[in-house]
Amino acid sequence: MTPPTKHYRAIWLSDIHLGTRGCKADFLLDFLKNHESEYLYLVGDIIDGWRLKKSWYWSQSHNDVIQKVLRKARKGTKVFFIPGNHDEAARQFLNITFGDIHVVDEMIHTTADGRRLLVIHGDQFDGVIQYARWLALLGDWAYEMVLSLNHFYNLCRRKLGYPYWSLSAYLKHKVKNAVNFITAFEQVLAEEARRRELDGVVCGHIHKAEIRMIDDILYCNDGDWVESCTALIEDWDGNLFIMEWTDNHQPPHHKKQVHEDSDSIRRVVTSN
Repeated sequence: MTPPTKHYRAIWLSDIHLGTRGCKADFLLDFLKNHESEYLYLVGDIIDGWRLKKSWYWSQSHNDVIQKVLRKARKGTKVFFIPGNHDEAARQFLNITFGDIHVVDEMIHTTADGRRLLVIHGDQFDGVIQYARWLALLGDWAYEMVLSLNHFYNLCRRKLGYPYWSLSAYLKHKVKNAVNFITAFEQVLAEEARRRELDGVVCGHIHKAEIRMIDDILYCNDGDWVESCTALIEDWDGNLFIMEWTDNHQPPHHKKQVHEDSDSIRRVVTSN
């Protein structure tokens, strides 16, 4: 039985990396079929231009994701595409609309309860991307290798009857330097929102879904669709939560809910 479509005020997606074998396009397509929104933000690294320059990979499911987003835009969803470092070529088309999708460098999103959030991919605040591009490319190659290992690891888990679990995310968050980088990244983004006198920030880039207060600033990261398969969602009252969609073609149910700092911030993780 097909579950009813959920309708929300806003959905943020980033780091999909279409054009790579690690992209969980089937998971994302299933998510898009089951969720509608007034606003849809594509917060960078939607198409992986870095990887496509090296070798071409584009499955039918990747094409289906693009078609699904275009169809949503045609039907009235306000879709904004904010390029990241992996699809940086799209930055030459800023402030142009393609197929009802608006290409912008950043956005200010106002929630239903009046909070103003900076929406930006975040690579502009990554020193490695900005000042040591060769190191970023090397890291991208190593990351692709880990994702390949993650793919075969989960094939084995599925044959044994276990659900999807991100080995790559586990390894990354166990490495001290990676943890330190993520913490510094979050602090810098929060400081940028504070400098602009905004209430918070929504970003991607580091593939770590998160909602938390950093002092007086709301920090949100919508995660990715190569490891955790997560989206940031705003309901019609302005509540923000993270949804994890990791069981392909299956309707999720709430597994746990943790309230943080105020009634208007919550993190919801769902899976089967």
